Amino acid sequence: MKPGNLTQSFDCVIVGGGHGGSQTAAALRQCGFTGSIALIGAEPEIPYDRPSLSKDYLAGKKTFDRMHLRPQDFWGAREVELLLGRHVRTVDPTTHTVMTDRGEQFSYGQLVWAAGGDPRKLSCPGSDLAGIFYIRSKADCDALIDVLPGARRIVIIGGGYVGLEAAAVFREIGKDVTLVEALDRVLARVAGEPVSRFYEKEHRARGVDIRLNSNVASLQGVNGRVSRVVLETGDAIAADVVVVGIGIIPSVGPLVTAGAKSTNGIDIDAVCRTSLADIYCIGDCARLENGPGIRIESVQNATDQAITAAKAICGEFKAYDATPWFWSNQYDLKMQTVGLNYGFDSVVTRGDPATRSFCVMYLKKGAVLALDCINSPRDYVQGRKLVESAARIDPAALADTSRQLKEIDLVMS
Repeated sequence: MKPGNLTQSFDCVIVGGGHGGSQTAAALRQCGFTGSIALIGAEPEIPYDRPSLSKDYLAGKKTFDRMHLRPQDFWGAREVELLLGRHVRTVDPTTHTVMTDRGEQFSYGQLVWAAGGDPRKLSCPGSDLAGIFYIRSKADCDALIDVLPGARRIVIIGGGYVGLEAAAVFREIGKDVTLVEALDRVLARVAGEPVSRFYEKEHRARGVDIRLNSNVASLQGVNGRVSRVVLETGDAIAADVVVVGIGIIPSVGPLVTAGAKSTNGIDIDAVCRTSLADIYCIGDCARLENGPGIRIESVQNATDQAITAAKAICGEFKAYDATPWFWSNQYDLKMQTVGLNYGFDSVVTRGDPATRSFCVMYLKKGAVLALDCINSPRDYVQGRKLVESAARIDPAALADTSRQLKEIDLVMS
């Protein structure tokens, strides 16, 4: 469709070409939806596995064609029209239309907003210099990969999953890496202190210079290209490349302007409906009104909410109640998380971190909320039941590795 053409109509328009958007289209067909479907994606690529960008793709271990969520011919076979390389700029809930940055207008019967988020950008002096990278899209990653051969010193700003995963990749290819974190430990927003200290130790053992309690004052450059990162303490860190991973900002501007209720993302009900008629929101940019009061940024959340929304569109209103899970690969360490640890008041460490295979369990008033399992897949699988049942088990029994978690559950619950 070319700019200036008349409005094209679809029974369902999906905005966002990531896990949530692609799963919505697939789930609609699986649920028997026979209407027309359009998927509008900001990137020119067909839907792909975004989390792999900071892991196998950046490391050169996986080619992009292996990251496609579904093969190219899937979309045509399901009669899903892919409208790629476009940004939706406005949503009109009265006329049920969206407008793209190309001036195209599409009308919808139902709209599913799965636009995810944009990387939070640095705002300090020098943040517009060349040589500063964010890892959110294939284009972002490709631009970074292009300059890596000529870069020796890499500074990473942000000690979350993306920053740590990138640090592991860079060390494995022999780069000098400094990681700057404003808080007093890495993964501070998502994991307990035992997990944070374990990963700090692992990265330092591999040569990563981790600077905690360190805020960036400015970035300085030579000939328009970044050359060092200056901390508020006055310390300066030489840098050929700077990689920033300080979170995302939910991409919800058009919906907020259209009047959707929003609290750090778009507020949704139990079946992912927004406050606007016939508009759903899922994934990184959605916030369950009756949930933990947060957005859940994970593949699992996006795909499960996609199924919930698709079923609702097809007339099956089943409340979203999936158990969240996450993962992170760093070096030869695989972390698997199940549940949300928000509000935990005690921690049980199961196993010895020195063995590099252990589990940290988060409890609230004695009930199991979540588990972080590092190289411990059995505990991850068996611990899910404890999270889902909010099991109350003696902490000493949880820490006892002589018994499997499934055996403890049977004996103690």
